Amino acid sequence: MTTDIDRIQSILARARGEVARVIIGQADAVDLALIAVFTGHHAMIEGVPGVAKTLLVRTLARVLGCEFNRIQFTPDLMPADITGTNVFNLQTNTFSLVPGPVFTTFLLADEINRAPAKTQSALLQAMQERSVTIDRVTHALPPNFTVFATQNPIEFEGTYPLPEAQKDRFMLKIPMACPDRGQELELAGRSLGPGAPEAVLESGGVAPVVDAAALTDLRTALAGLTVREDLVAYVVDLVRATRAHDSVLVGAGPRATQALIVGARAAAAVASRDFVTPDDVKRMARPVLAHRLILRPEYEVEGLSVDEVIDRILAEVPVPR
Repeated sequence: MTTDIDRIQSILARARGEVARVIIGQADAVDLALIAVFTGHHAMIEGVPGVAKTLLVRTLARVLGCEFNRIQFTPDLMPADITGTNVFNLQTNTFSLVPGPVFTTFLLADEINRAPAKTQSALLQAMQERSVTIDRVTHALPPNFTVFATQNPIEFEGTYPLPEAQKDRFMLKIPMACPDRGQELELAGRSLGPGAPEAVLESGGVAPVVDAAALTDLRTALAGLTVREDLVAYVVDLVRATRAHDSVLVGAGPRATQALIVGARAAAAVASRDFVTPDDVKRMARPVLAHRLILRPEYEVEGLSVDEVIDRILAEVPVPR
C-alpha cells in the first residue's frame, strides 16, 4: 500500500529528474528550492549572473504545473507595477482591476535589491498573507503563491538592501555557484545542438509531475513525518544560540525556528526518509539562518563570515542522541 510519504518521495524524485533535463548540476539548489515550495514558503536565490537562477524557477514552475511570472526590479519600478491598479472603464462607467504580475503562482522577483524599499515592500502582504490590497479591497492570491527573489552577491552599486523584516519572510537563502569544469563542459556541448537548456524547456521537453491543486495535499502529507521532541528542542536551542553569540549583533527570531523545523522535515523527505535526524537540521541551518544574522562590525572587519558563525554554533550546541 502506497503511503503519503511514499507519494511525496516519488514526486520529489520525479521532479528532480525533470529539472535535471534543463539544469546541469546545482543539485543542492534544486533540492532547497523544492523544499521551499513543498513547505509553502519563499526563497531567496543568490548567485552571479549566468548560473541559471531564472531558468531554475521557470523550470520548477513547468515541472510542478504552476503559472509563472517574472518582474525585473529596477530603481524606477513602482508598487502598482507589481500589485496592479484599478482603471476607469469609460464604456461601463466603473473601475476595473488590471492585475499586476503578483497574481500568479510562482513569482520571480529578479534582482529584488535594485528597487527601493517602498517597491520591495509591495510584496510583504503577498508573502505573508497570500493576498493583495488595492484601493482598500483585498484580493486573494493562489494558495501555492511562492516568491523566488534573486540577488547578485558581488555587485552592490545602485542597490537597496532588503529590510530585515522582508528578509525574515524568506525561509531560505539558496546559493548558486558556477558549475565545475565537467558540468560547464556538458553545458557547452549541449549549447551547440537542440539539447541546450533553454531549448529543452521551450520545446516542451520537461513534463509536469503534479499540478497546482496537488501541491496543497502534498504539503499536508509532510506533516506525517516524525519529528522527535528532543529534535524540536535542538532546533530551538540552535536558534536561541544565534541571539547569544558574541559575534552576532542581531540573531534569528522565532520565525527562523519555525522555518528550520519544517525545513528539516522536508529535507528528510528529500533524503527518502519518513523521520527527521540531527543531520537534517544541520543541513538546513545555513540556508535558514544565514540571511537572518547580522554580525558585529568588529568581527566583520576581522573577516569572520556568517557561515563560519553558524558552523561554530552547530559545533557548540549539544546534539541529541
